[in-house]
Amino acid sequence: MDVTGTPAEGVSSGGPRTYRMPAARLALTPGVSHGPLAGAWWPRCDMLELELPALLGSLGPGLGTVARVTVDAVAWPDAPRRVTLPGRVIEVALSAVDAEAHAIALDRDTAGCRELLVIPPGRSLTAATWLLTTAADPWNTLTAAHMLALAETGFEGDGR
Repeated sequence: MDVTGTPAEGVSSGGPRTYRMPAARLALTPGVSHGPLAGAWWPRCDMLELELPALLGSLGPGLGTVARVTVDAVAWPDAPRRVTLPGRVIEVALSAVDAEAHAIALDRDTAGCRELLVIPPGRSLTAATWLLTTAADPWNTLTAAHMLALAETGFEGDGR
């Protein structure tokens, strides 16, 4: 597990330490997406309770307020049921729908739902860069599963 960061503000160097995850590795579709995805997220580890606050904190106000997050129950079996951010609590729902196996749905209060491709943490930089860029293309019509399959075959010798 790659959990790196700096001590949280107000924590003395001699006492217990609390760490923050670095900013999320994220690419969002500018404007309106014409496909099933509105971008991609590349978490550093598979611990959603560490990664989700960094993701949600990286979303700009233009995306709207995220009220609920839906994740794949198989990919995130130990997902927390709630995530606390400054001033709000976000509900985390689990889904067993195959179509959502490699995606995270961000349900916004007033602006509907946006789905992001979730790039596996161990993916190579080359493959992840392609996935981030392609998923954020407003004209991309590929699903999350299809994109990951293409990356798997296109970057086989890349040392994922």
